[in-house]
Amino acid sequence: MSHIALYRTWRPQAFREIVGQKHIVQTLQNSLREGRFTHAYLFNGPRGTGKTSAAKILAKAVNCLNGPAVEPCNECANCIRITEGAVMDVVEIDAASNRGVEEIRDIRDKVKYAPTEVRQKVYIIDEVHMLTTEAFNALLKTLEEPPAHVMFILATTEPHKLPATIISRCQRFDFRRVSLEDQVERLHEVCREERIEADDDAIRFIARLSDGGMRDALSLLDQIMAFSGQHVTYDDVISITGGMASDQFEKLVQAIKQRDVGAVLQLIDDFMQEGKSADKCMENLLYYFRDLLMVKMVPGSQAVTDRIIDVKRFAGVAESFTTQELISMMDTLNYYQTEMKYSVQPQTLLEVALMKLCSSTAGGAPSRAGISDGSKGAERAPDGLVSQLMSRIQRLEEQLVQLQKQGVAPAAGSATGGGAGQSGSGSRSTAIPAAMKKSVEKLDGFLEGKDSQDSKSVLQKWNQVLGRVKEQRITIHAWLVDGEPVSVHGDAVLVAFKSSMHRETTEKPANKQLIEQVMADVLGSPYRLISIMIKDWKSAADQVKPVEGSKEELKLVPEDEPVAAREEWISEAIQLFGEDLVKIKED
Repeated sequence: MSHIALYRTWRPQAFREIVGQKHIVQTLQNSLREGRFTHAYLFNGPRGTGKTSAAKILAKAVNCLNGPAVEPCNECANCIRITEGAVMDVVEIDAASNRGVEEIRDIRDKVKYAPTEVRQKVYIIDEVHMLTTEAFNALLKTLEEPPAHVMFILATTEPHKLPATIISRCQRFDFRRVSLEDQVERLHEVCREERIEADDDAIRFIARLSDGGMRDALSLLDQIMAFSGQHVTYDDVISITGGMASDQFEKLVQAIKQRDVGAVLQLIDDFMQEGKSADKCMENLLYYFRDLLMVKMVPGSQAVTDRIIDVKRFAGVAESFTTQELISMMDTLNYYQTEMKYSVQPQTLLEVALMKLCSSTAGGAPSRAGISDGSKGAERAPDGLVSQLMSRIQRLEEQLVQLQKQGVAPAAGSATGGGAGQSGSGSRSTAIPAAMKKSVEKLDGFLEGKDSQDSKSVLQKWNQVLGRVKEQRITIHAWLVDGEPVSVHGDAVLVAFKSSMHRETTEKPANKQLIEQVMADVLGSPYRLISIMIKDWKSAADQVKPVEGSKEELKLVPEDEPVAAREEWISEAIQLFGEDLVKIKED
């Protein structure tokens, strides 16, 4: 007989076998004992914590020939056939692949019929958050008032994606991550039954890697058993999972403490030669510093004893650092770990992060606060420079007040009216703020071509562009679908976005390159992608509309031509705050 995966072999078949969910098991058993089970349940929690297993056990308990009972007997015909999935009245649906309204309408039409084989008709809908809005609407009324013989059990890892109207119609049970001790006990039980010898530190490391998911832990144990044979050791687990032993990190941390850059780089190179990944090294190093900090600050905590096997050894390493040094190191490592997600050279970032730790003056690392938001590697500005900038800002504020007293309106004021600066010609002022002049000048060609044949052709084929992008990269499609083409000028297509986040993500070089390639394929010639916020596009279009009854022409300042007669205080304001934040009203 072929091998069956451990997580399937050891799948709970009774409530007493569910690991780490005592609060849920007790509630369900009490409701079964008193006959107070409801028509709709919502099981949510992390993956591998027993949601679907609990749903099947509940289906057996309400339909057991010896029940309804607090535990299914697993011996009667109903229990056996439900376990095998052979009962037509107990339906398990994967909402990830059956997410449309038609599938839910089919359920709605069939619930009215009484069960033919068992006492209670049970629908288990797994990953229910994947259903479409229309499907949820179709399910809503049935879920609220189903026939007496029907029970719904919804399971999900992301309950926040469910409509509140669905959640309010269910009894909600929150499954927790399985504790490390419960996982260790279960894994030892599995090893005993499978006649496998396993070292305690190896089992604990497997439990730590599974992050509270019992299924993940059993799958990992199954893989390691195939590698190790009849005896599972700690070294085997390290080797097969690509992890790193704590003594390797101890050497690395000691080299950082001694500021031995050569030894640090050699250790990183050794990790890479062993097939470790840079992001995994960074993740494990952060965990190691976290453990050092826990040992130093709360040595008797349960969180320490759960994660650390040799607490005394960790305490010895932690003594060589101050608490602030450890926090600073974690802060810097966390910053570079975030940067790794967008880097094509993660190993280089790992090396830079550790060299930065070595080169710090106090043996630690500068905190994240020391890194400027504007330039990611910049150090904190000296106090003298901060004082100088504050003085300049105060001086600018005083000058602005004086200008306002002289009749210059504030930037937020009206652009029209009969103020002191109004032209004596009596005509309506057509002056545009300097920042808007640049924007309109850039869009001039697009504004003229928004109703052209090329623009209409691109708009007609845009759904084909979206479809082709979705086929190649669905994540990019999710951002691009927020925009719509508004004009074509030359070899450029202007796309207007409602959301700035969607626009910025679409503008990333890799995403933009793919979109432009798709546009070339669909439209038949190469086009560049230009983006704009839709509110800016409408504003620019409004600026060039001629005033009714007026023949005055709107003249635009060329983009490269500097705006004349800018006073010194205006230049300073733009340097300090940026041109986007400084608004200038011309007379």
